[in-house]
Amino acid sequence: MQKSNCFQDFVKYSSLNVLGMIGLSCYILADTFFISKGLGTNGLTALNLAIPIYSFIHGSGLMIGMGGGTKYSIQKSQGKHEAANCIFTNVIKIAALFAVVFVLIGIFFSGDIVTLLGADETVYQMTKTYLQVILLFAPAFLTNNVLLCFVRNDGAPQLSMAAMIGGSLSNVVLDYVFIFPCQMGIFGAVFATGLAPIISMLILSPHFIKKRNQFYLTKCKLEGRMAVGICSSGIPSLITEVSSGIVIIVFNSIILRLEGNVGVAAYGVIANLSLVIVAIYTGIAQGVQPIMSSNYGIGNRRNIQSILRYALVTMLVLSVIVYIGVFLGAGQIAAIFNSEQNELLQTIAVDGLKLYFIACPFAGFNIIISIYFTSTEYPVPANIISILRGFLVIIPMAFLLSSIAQITGVWCAFPATELLVTIVGIIFFIMSKRSRKRQVSYE
Repeated sequence: MQKSNCFQDFVKYSSLNVLGMIGLSCYILADTFFISKGLGTNGLTALNLAIPIYSFIHGSGLMIGMGGGTKYSIQKSQGKHEAANCIFTNVIKIAALFAVVFVLIGIFFSGDIVTLLGADETVYQMTKTYLQVILLFAPAFLTNNVLLCFVRNDGAPQLSMAAMIGGSLSNVVLDYVFIFPCQMGIFGAVFATGLAPIISMLILSPHFIKKRNQFYLTKCKLEGRMAVGICSSGIPSLITEVSSGIVIIVFNSIILRLEGNVGVAAYGVIANLSLVIVAIYTGIAQGVQPIMSSNYGIGNRRNIQSILRYALVTMLVLSVIVYIGVFLGAGQIAAIFNSEQNELLQTIAVDGLKLYFIACPFAGFNIIISIYFTSTEYPVPANIISILRGFLVIIPMAFLLSSIAQITGVWCAFPATELLVTIVGIIFFIMSKRSRKRQVSYE
């Protein structure tokens, strides 16, 4: 693979995947918009309380799909087709186990989870409805994420993008139909979201019907070591998504204490916009994963470094554009979701948007550098970075800064966390380059 082709592959895979991920993230953004219009502040609060569960489901699907896709791409580039098919088979079995767990939680524990998430009597039933239906559709979400990752690694990024965007557009249309003409309330919103991955898989189906796929189910047992390896490689993708859910849960509890339900509704605007912006960075990262992994499989380190450089420069340019847009358009963004024209909600959301998204370049760096480590079979730094930003730093940072500066501290916790983790990521990157140079010199 020549350097020029390397750049062409980067543009092809990353641009298609960014578009697809933006489309995928619009699942929830569409819910936010239509629920705010149809159900007001209480509906927006219920959505924001339930949305972390979607992050857990989506993150689990990405963990399995990205981890398996990385292993598959490396084996495929080395001509080990039987091993590649065994990886796909194991991935499907792991996804099935996760699906069973989520469905059982949805059937038996939805009410308990809603109570733990802090829903009061005014929003309890709406929150429970949204959460339970999302959990019951978990098999569709998980299977869709796995197939999207494998089709992308199978040399069909255009189809993967088309499926993500097609599913998302169907969600937008069905959201409107179910909430307004059909008057189905919050059930209509979540039902539309649950149907979206099914439509996405229908769009992917020609890849299998026309036998263009190079991966197949094969007879092999679920191997513990392989399952651990797949999940380990996909943990950064899981934590990238789950951290959004963790942050939302922690922030909701703090904001409920500081500003009540209106504050949580305001944060819903910020959190759901954050899902879209993080999806841009995740799209770049997932887009470069197949070409990084295949280059790693054939030992082409120069191309890997070039791809990483392209990804980081693209991320920085997009971060500047995004933050300028958010800063200048904060009032308009908040107003879109403030159908009741609540002045307190508007004020809280505008201030939050301007502070929260200072994190853009740091979050983008952390997501991309994690996938770089994962794609080159160096998962420990990737996992540490992901755990730091997802759990170990953001939670104490939120409580610390909120105790110092109240709601302003809440908004500053996210950028402060991402900045600290970026420093750690840079240190790991420098250490990894030195380590690999020593390995080359020994060889």
